[in-house]
Amino acid sequence: MIALADAGVLAQTEAEAEPLLNIGIFAVFVAITLVIVFRASRSTKTASDYYAAGHAFTGAQNGIAISGDYLSAASFLGIAGAIAVFGYDGFLFSIGFLVAWLVALLLVAELLRNTGRYTMGDVLAFRMRQRPVRAAASVSTLAVSFFYLLAQMAGAGGLVALLLGVTGKGGQALVIGVVGLIMITYVVIGGMRGTTWVQIIKATLLISGALAMTIWVLAQHGFNLSSLLGDAVANHPKGEAILGPGLQYGATATSKLDFISLALALVLGTAGLPHILMRFYTVPTAKDARRSVIWAIALIGIFYLFTLVLGYGAGALVGSETIAAAPGGQNSAAPLLAFELGGTLLLGLIAAVAFATILAVVAGLTITASASFAHDIYANVIKKGEADDKVQEVKVARITAFVIGALAIGGGIVALGQNIAFLVALAFAVAASANLPTILYSLFWKRFNTQGALWSIYGGLIVCIGLIILSPAVSGRPTSMIKGADFDVFPLANPGIVSIPVAFFLGWLGTVLSKEKDDAKYAEMEVRALTGAGAEKAVVH
Repeated sequence: MIALADAGVLAQTEAEAEPLLNIGIFAVFVAITLVIVFRASRSTKTASDYYAAGHAFTGAQNGIAISGDYLSAASFLGIAGAIAVFGYDGFLFSIGFLVAWLVALLLVAELLRNTGRYTMGDVLAFRMRQRPVRAAASVSTLAVSFFYLLAQMAGAGGLVALLLGVTGKGGQALVIGVVGLIMITYVVIGGMRGTTWVQIIKATLLISGALAMTIWVLAQHGFNLSSLLGDAVANHPKGEAILGPGLQYGATATSKLDFISLALALVLGTAGLPHILMRFYTVPTAKDARRSVIWAIALIGIFYLFTLVLGYGAGALVGSETIAAAPGGQNSAAPLLAFELGGTLLLGLIAAVAFATILAVVAGLTITASASFAHDIYANVIKKGEADDKVQEVKVARITAFVIGALAIGGGIVALGQNIAFLVALAFAVAASANLPTILYSLFWKRFNTQGALWSIYGGLIVCIGLIILSPAVSGRPTSMIKGADFDVFPLANPGIVSIPVAFFLGWLGTVLSKEKDDAKYAEMEVRALTGAGAEKAVVH
C-alpha cells in the first residue's frame, strides 16, 4: 500500500504523467455521445421534441436519466470524501438526498406530469394569470439553474484539471471553456432527446464504475464490511468516532441546527429542482412518470450504498489525513482510492466518469433554463402565446442556451478557487423556498391565487438569497467565499430552516389578503392531475 504521506502527491504525479491516457478516455466518451446527440437531432423538429423529447421515453429510460441528472460530481466525489473524513455524518448526506425522492414520488411526479407540458410555469399558469406567474417561475428557474451551473462549472475546472495535471488558473479556465462548449453542443443540437441519452450513458458509467470499485474494496477485506470499518477506524485520527454521529455537526448547538437546516433544504429542494421536474415531461403518461421515480429511487439508493463502502474504503486504504491534505481536498477521496486500487488506468477511468457526470448535469441544467426562458418568457409573456411552435420558440431556446452557456463558463472561471459548496446549497434552498411551496399550493389548495404565487416565489427567493449573503458561507470564516470580509449576521450557512417556512407563509398570506379568485379552473386541474385526462401525449415521428 502507498505510504499515506505520499499518496496524494503520487496520485497527482501519476495523473500528470499520463495526461494522454486521461484525455484519450475523455475523447472517446465525448465522441460517442456526440454521435448519439447528432442522431437524436434528426427527430428534434418541434418544441415538444426539443423540450420534452416528444414525451416518448419509457419510465425505465427516464428513471435512469433522472439518476444521471441527479447524481452530480458532488454525489460521487463529495459524499465519498465526506464519509472518508467525517464518517457517519458524511453518510447523512446520502440519506437526505435519497429520502428527498419520496417527496417527489408522493407529491410531485405524477401530478406534475398530468398538469404541465414543458416547464413549472405551465403548472402555475393552468389556473392563474399567465404572464405574471410564468415570469416569476422563469426567474426562479433561472436562479436555481444558474447557481447550480456555477458550482458544476467551477467543479469541472478544479476536478478535471487536477486529474489532467493542469494546475494553473489559465489551464483550469480552458477546461471550463471546453466543458461549456461541449455542453452547449449537446443542448443546441440534440435538445432534450440528446441530453437524455447522454444522461443515460453517464448514469450507466457512474453506477458501473462505483460498483466495480465497491467490489474491489470489499474483496481486499474478504467481503467483510466489519473488517473494512475496522481498518477505517484504525486509520482515522478520531478512531471509532467516525462510526457515530457528531464528528462534523455535533460540536455546537449552532452546527446541529445548521445540519437540520441543510437537510431540510436537501429533502424538500429536490422536489423543486427545475431540471428534475422537467424530466417528468419526457414520458407519455403519469404512470410512466411514477415508474420513472421508482427506477430513480432504486438506482440512486444503490449508488449511495456504494458511496458508503467507497468512503470508508478510502479512509481505510488511503487515510483521511492524506485525503484532507490532497489538492482537491475531500473531493480527492474517490480518485485517490481508484489510484490505490488500480493505478493510473483506473484513475483515468474514474476521471472520465467524473467528466461524464459534470457534462450530463450541466447539459440538463442548460436545457431547463433555456426552455424556461423561451417557453415562459418569450412565447407566453412577450409573444402572449402567439410564437410559432416549430420555428421561433425553439430558435430562441437555442440562442438562450448559448447565452446561458457563456454565462456559466464566465461564472465558473470567476468562481475558481473559491468556496463553491454554498452555491449548491443555495440552489437547493431556493428550489425548496420558492418552487416547492408554490407547486404544492397550486396543486392542492383551491383558494390559492396569483398574488399568493408571486409572494411565495419572489419572497422565498429574496429571503433565501438575502440570508445566504449574510451567512458564514459568504463571509466571516476562513472557508467563506469572500476572504477577509465579516458581515455574517445570520449564523447558519444554509437558510432552509427559515426561508422555507417563510415562503409557505408568504404564499398563504398573499392569498388570503387578495380578493381575486383563481379557482375557476381548479376542479379541471384536480381532475387532470389525478386522472391524466387531457394531459400532453407522446409525439411519434
